[in-house]
Amino acid sequence: MRRRDFIAVAAGAVFAPAVSPRTAAAQQPLRRIGMLMNLAEDDAEAKRRIEAFLKALGELGWSEDKNIHVDYRWGVEPQRVKENAAQLVALLPDVIVANAPPSVVALRQLTQSVPVVFAAVTDPVTLGVVDSLARPGGNLTGFSPAEYDMSGKWLELLTELAPGLKRVAVFAALSNQGATQQIAAIQAGAPSLGVEISLIGVSDAATIDHDVAEFARTAKGGLIAIRTSEDIAARGPIIAAAQRYRLPAVYPLRLFATAGGLLSYGPDIVEEYREAAGYVDRILKGAKPADLPVQSPTKFELVINLKTAKALGLTVPSTLLATADEVIE
Repeated sequence: MRRRDFIAVAAGAVFAPAVSPRTAAAQQPLRRIGMLMNLAEDDAEAKRRIEAFLKALGELGWSEDKNIHVDYRWGVEPQRVKENAAQLVALLPDVIVANAPPSVVALRQLTQSVPVVFAAVTDPVTLGVVDSLARPGGNLTGFSPAEYDMSGKWLELLTELAPGLKRVAVFAALSNQGATQQIAAIQAGAPSLGVEISLIGVSDAATIDHDVAEFARTAKGGLIAIRTSEDIAARGPIIAAAQRYRLPAVYPLRLFATAGGLLSYGPDIVEEYREAAGYVDRILKGAKPADLPVQSPTKFELVINLKTAKALGLTVPSTLLATADEVIE
């Protein structure tokens, strides 16, 4: 190399601007996360779950303005869920977070390679999306709120809350595989409690009100909402109909009771989203879903809305009040 050329190269090296750590971090490729939500985008419960997830991710060093990009898809209808799942898989994200059985079943059919962390998926072994809770064995793992058999507890609580019931209507979308399993568990316990089970669809508010009005024409009736996305999305009309026709009702999650429902019993799904952030963090750092066990809740919340009980003219048994985790007055 000629001396003049060497001097020019050396000078360029000396005076080249240094790359700051912040700039270097900004130049790193963003990790991509898909969020498949089985609720509407404007649903307050969906927002609570997303906020809890993002906050927990932030505490682990991940944020949307720094090192991750999140693609969201929303919707409850079965066809919409399948379309949303296909769209997210086509983006080839580093991991997908999915809510509820329909979403997870759709993803299971679409990909065996993209990691999936699920929340609110009851009995994933029976559903066929993991081999076992301890060793999921594929590209899916996550958090399960309960076994299907627990659904029978709602019927027990309802008959304890309102002795003398003879008829119980269950709100259900039969297109949801998780719904049929929960209904089966409720029906299994009905004969010993002396009640007859019927079903009410959850297609829209007007249909719900009409069907509940018809059901209420005969005395000694009560209602159960189950833990599905359809029931959660329709919680407003369900609770309003129960109050309008003065029917005792039991619900699957605290968010029903805080919205005016009489009594709820179930896990904290928002907490599952916080925990899901930990699994996403581990997968982004190289862990395999097959090696991350499916986790189940250690606590179920019993919430009683005394204000609603008084409006319905019900006296809540002291045994229930004594065991409640929360009493709304």
